Amino acid sequence: MINIPKGTKDVLPAEAYKWHFIENTARKIASLYDLKEIRTPVFEHTELFLRGVGDTTDIVNKEMYTFLDKGERSITLKPEGTAGVVRSFIENGLASGVLPLKMYYLTPVFRYERPQAGRLREHHQFGVEIFGGKGADTDAEVILLARDYIRALGVEGVELNLNSIGCKHCRPKFNEALKEYLRPHLAQMCPTCNARFEKNPLRILDCKEEACSKINENAPKTTDFLCDECREHFEQLKSILDACGVRYTLNPKLVRGLDYYSKTVFEFVSTSIGSQGTVLGGGRYDTLIENLGGPSTPAVGFGSGIERMLLVLENTGREIPRENALGAYVAGMDEGGRAAAFMLANDLRQAGISADCDHAMRSVKAQFKYAGKVGARYVIVIGSNELESGLYTVKDMQNSTSESVKAEDVVPFLAQKLQ
Repeated sequence: MINIPKGTKDVLPAEAYKWHFIENTARKIASLYDLKEIRTPVFEHTELFLRGVGDTTDIVNKEMYTFLDKGERSITLKPEGTAGVVRSFIENGLASGVLPLKMYYLTPVFRYERPQAGRLREHHQFGVEIFGGKGADTDAEVILLARDYIRALGVEGVELNLNSIGCKHCRPKFNEALKEYLRPHLAQMCPTCNARFEKNPLRILDCKEEACSKINENAPKTTDFLCDECREHFEQLKSILDACGVRYTLNPKLVRGLDYYSKTVFEFVSTSIGSQGTVLGGGRYDTLIENLGGPSTPAVGFGSGIERMLLVLENTGREIPRENALGAYVAGMDEGGRAAAFMLANDLRQAGISADCDHAMRSVKAQFKYAGKVGARYVIVIGSNELESGLYTVKDMQNSTSESVKAEDVVPFLAQKLQ
C-alpha cells in the first residue's frame, strides 16, 4: 500500500463540510468588503521568493520545496501567497487599472517543516491583499475584515496584537540600537539569532527559543524609533480601531516572520492551540511591489491558515453547521420501480432538488436504511402498484408520516416542502 506523504492530510467526504464552512465564510466576508478573487499558480520561479520573502527568513532558508524542472529551471512550490499575487499584479499591468485593487485567495501553500498540530507541509490559506491604499484607514479595513471573518466563524478567545516596525527610513536606527543591546548577549543566543544579527536583527525578536526570548524581554522597542510619518500612521490606525470598538494589545516584540513587512504588523492569537497560537497575521508591505520590479505601490494584507482555524474551532467546542442534507431519496421496489426511480431522481435534480436513488440493487428495507444514513429528508417509494395507480408514496423521514402524491405532482410537491 502507498501511504500519504508525511505532513499532508486527506480531506475525507465526511469532513469536507467543515472546509466548505470556512471557505464559504471567507468568500462571504471578502464580498462584503468588495474583494475579488485572484488565483495564482501553485509553483513559481524560485527567484520570486528569494527576492520577495527574503533570504533571512526560515521559509527561504529551511522550508521551501525547490526543485529543477526538465528545463533545468529552479521552481518552488509557493510557501506563502503574497509574492505570487505581487508577481501577477506586475506582470499583468494591474497597476494601470483602478486602485486600490482589493483581492483575496484560497490556496494551498507548501513548507518543509516538522509536522505538528496546526502545521502541515501542505496547508491552505485564506489571504487578503489590498494594493494602492496608503493610509491607515486601509490597514484598519484589513484588520476589521479579519475580525469579521473570525467572528463569522464563531471563534472565541482570540486577541488582536498590534505593532509598528517602522520603514526603511527609521528602522536602521532601531536596528543599530537593537544590535548594541544584543551584542553582549550573543554567546547565550541560538545560532539562528547569531546568523540574523548582521543581516536582519529585527527578526531576532521573533525567536521562540527560551534563552533568546528572555534576553529579548528588555530589548528596545520599535515604536520608540519611529519616524514622524510612521508614528503618525500608527496613531491614526489606533484611533480608527478605537472608534470602531476594536480591542487590541500593543506588542512591541511582534515583527512577523517575513522580511517584506513595514509599518503596521498584526496578529490574531488564540490560546486554544498551545504555542502555535497565531490564527491570522499580516501587515503592511509598501516596498515589496517596487522591489520585485513593479511601480511604487503601497500594500497591506493578511494570511490565515485554514487547518489552524479548524483546530481552533475544534478546541473551543464550536460546532460547525452541516450542509443541507439530501432532499429526496427515490426507492425502487422492483425492476420497473428502479427505472422510474432513476428518471424521477433526474427530474428532481433538474428542478434544483438534491436527489439520489439506488445503484447497488438493495432491497427496499436496505434502501430506507441507506436513506437514513445519508440524512435524506424525504423518501419516495415506487413499485408496480405505484406505477399502476400513478400514486407515489412520499415519506417524511423527520416525522415518519407518509402520503400519496400523484406521479406528475411529486416534483412541485417536494419543491414546496423543501423551499
